[in-house]
Amino acid sequence: MPKYLIILLCSAMLSSCAAFGNLPSPDNPTSPVFHDNRARALYLYSRAHLASNEGDYPAALIFLRDALELDPQSAFLYTAIAEIKVRIGQVPEAMEYINKAIKLDPSYREPYVMAGAIMASAGKDKEAADYLRTAIKLDPTKEDAYLQLVISLLRSYEYEEAVSTLKQLVARNSDSALGYFYLGRTYSQMKLYREAVTYFKKTLELRPDFTQASLDMAATYEALGDYSEAIKVYRGIVDEDENRTDVLQRLIQLLIQQRRFEEALEYLNVALESGLGGQETQRKIGLVYLELEQYDEAIKVFNELLDKDPAAPQIRLYLGMAYEEKGDFDRAQAEFAKITPGSPAYIDAVGHIAFILKEQGKVDQGMKILKDAIAANPDQIELYLNLSALYETTGRTEEALAVLLNAEEKGFDKEPRLHFRLGVLLDKLGRKQESIEAMKRVLSLSPKDVQALNFLGYTYAEMGIHLDEALEYIKQAVALRPNDGFILDSLGWVYYKLKNYDEAVKYLEEAAGLVDDDSTIAEHLGDAYLARRNYKRALKAYTNALEHDKGRKDLIDKIRRIKGEHGER
Repeated sequence: MPKYLIILLCSAMLSSCAAFGNLPSPDNPTSPVFHDNRARALYLYSRAHLASNEGDYPAALIFLRDALELDPQSAFLYTAIAEIKVRIGQVPEAMEYINKAIKLDPSYREPYVMAGAIMASAGKDKEAADYLRTAIKLDPTKEDAYLQLVISLLRSYEYEEAVSTLKQLVARNSDSALGYFYLGRTYSQMKLYREAVTYFKKTLELRPDFTQASLDMAATYEALGDYSEAIKVYRGIVDEDENRTDVLQRLIQLLIQQRRFEEALEYLNVALESGLGGQETQRKIGLVYLELEQYDEAIKVFNELLDKDPAAPQIRLYLGMAYEEKGDFDRAQAEFAKITPGSPAYIDAVGHIAFILKEQGKVDQGMKILKDAIAANPDQIELYLNLSALYETTGRTEEALAVLLNAEEKGFDKEPRLHFRLGVLLDKLGRKQESIEAMKRVLSLSPKDVQALNFLGYTYAEMGIHLDEALEYIKQAVALRPNDGFILDSLGWVYYKLKNYDEAVKYLEEAAGLVDDDSTIAEHLGDAYLARRNYKRALKAYTNALEHDKGRKDLIDKIRRIKGEHGER
């Protein structure tokens, strides 16, 4: 017998001989023939094991059947045959051998674990759970049965037992990273996201390189609306491994959604250097430059894209927008004019041309272009919105409203943007209650509309009514867009109206840090400081507000009062 086979045989004997029936006791000697049969069966098992590792399953089955003839009471051998049967897809036969193994030796754990896996893969999770519970009772120290049981329990929505099973596991083995990981997943499925994060953190303490736990934790932060923490986790993964393109794409998407454009640009360039996305990544880079008001850079990117594909109407639209924002109206209009009717970008191009004409003092011409476009494309809501906005910018608010009401009658009553603009115009006309109803209609159609949430919350705060409801609206808006200074201003202002001045100052300071050139935010911060009797800071905030809105009498009066009554300079 080759030396390597002797070593394997000895190893198999040391680890598995107890499974080959009961060993004879010194007081109950058995015949040499029995010992020979046992040794021969064990040898045949080792041959089967080698054949299986080499993928020769028919040979493995022959060896195992021969071994079983020599040791017919071996639950171990029945289980080994069942394993081969599973590998070659003969699952019903595998279950027959498993059931024979269990009948021969009900205390042998392995067939229960295998049966649990087979039942789970067949979608029979309740039957799987029964086998796996028995496996745990037979040997509570082994992790695999706990984890398989939990997977079946989760698919059956048996969350409480899943939690108790995992807590039993980690109580026995405090180093079980998988135990904590599945606790995190279980709590996440239960929508108990804070608890889920706790267990994902514990998992990563034990296994810092467990990427899936990091991904699940980031997704849980997103579910909590804690996008900053989600971004932090995604950044950690990408910084560690730039080849994780799926995570890189999600990170970029989240940074753009949260308007963290400088960081988004950083990772977009990483993606471009990695060969990820190609022209689509370049397009996003151009749009980020637009958001950052770096118009020359945006123009350069869009021109490069048009060199590769001159017939790309959406890119040409972006190029025209970059020229328009830069103030180069002639070049902008020239680019928009190249976009032909029937193109997906045509409707937007018409709107931009109309507003450029307005900037050039040709309002009537701009309105005619939009009216002609509506006549030719009556099913395009953007044209009605643009025409209404053009009327609004020229102070013709009633006519702007009439355009939208006409659009509503023409079948756009389920369009959230239409109702949002109606709400804004009705508010301008002093029709507050109708404005509020329009915004509630927006939320009935689009519950996560950030601007509608903010509008309603801020309107209630300004009116001093329904402040608890206002707070809920604004909190939802902040969760969706936590880095928006104007929304944080609304949150601070609601707290101010609720006389919770500490919270008001907290959020208004954050808002002022994000938007340092808005007089309303600075004034709100001054009001909050004043309510806390912090006159020096109030004076500074009011002065800052006046710098951005010179001549406002109410601000001048506030500054004069602080200086006169409290001696601040």
